[in-house]
Amino acid sequence: MRLPANIGDRVERGQVIAELESADLAATVARHEAAVAVAREKITDAEARQKLSEATYQRQLSLLKISGTSQQLVDEALRESQSAATGIQIAIRERELAEAQLREARVNLSYATITAPISGVIGSVTTQEGETVAAGLNAPTFVVIVDLNRLQVNAFVDEVDIGKIKLGQGVTFNVDAFPAQDFTGSVAAIYPSATIQDNVVKYVVAIAVDDEDRGLLRPEMTASVRIQLETRNVLAIPARAIRQDAGRTVVHVVNGEATEIRPIRIGWRDGPWAEIADGLNEGERILLNATVATGEQAK
Repeated sequence: MRLPANIGDRVERGQVIAELESADLAATVARHEAAVAVAREKITDAEARQKLSEATYQRQLSLLKISGTSQQLVDEALRESQSAATGIQIAIRERELAEAQLREARVNLSYATITAPISGVIGSVTTQEGETVAAGLNAPTFVVIVDLNRLQVNAFVDEVDIGKIKLGQGVTFNVDAFPAQDFTGSVAAIYPSATIQDNVVKYVVAIAVDDEDRGLLRPEMTASVRIQLETRNVLAIPARAIRQDAGRTVVHVVNGEATEIRPIRIGWRDGPWAEIADGLNEGERILLNATVATGEQAK
């Protein structure tokens, strides 16, 4: 095997990246090309025989009209003409078979030359030049081509939050290689199949990277992703101020010198913050650390 491709080389679609030993395949092609040529000559010979036998039959018919021959000779001439016509059809089928075998041999020969299916950069080479490769049910991998212009980020989103994700939402992310730089993109796809990680159901969200940010990124980098959901002006409180009381979600509201346990309805959560959908008004004061039983500040 000849392997001109090296790691880091830029290749274009259709460029030869590996060539297998093909002497036996080329010989098979030559053998079938010869078989096709022979089949075509057989057709020519069969057509000539049919033309001669048809002329003989017509001559016998003419002689029969003047009693110059017998009916038996006429019948024999007819059978010869019909047999010659059948011979032409057989020769045609033999040529079609030979041509089909030639096409198959040429396809097998084409497999010996491996070309790049896409344009990109050689990411890895798994074989060495001169190495013997065994073909089987699982096709061997010679090289891996990476198209750095088509990189995407795969983010795992918890099933609790996947309903908030929509196509086209803006995304900001960081990678460990460039911790101080923000990269941008947008949600391109939401995979329908779930993935189980640490007994938690998550869904893969594919993120298309903006063109201006692709030059620095590399495959398999670890990214920290922030998906920008809809923008809303809401009342939010620290999530640690929320308590549970007899099945209700409550907070402790400061009312003068006392505190009031007030039921609330929570909307979205964003990290340490929780949206208040109902139960509190802007400007009211709440306790961050309080016990439900006494309503007093926890020590």
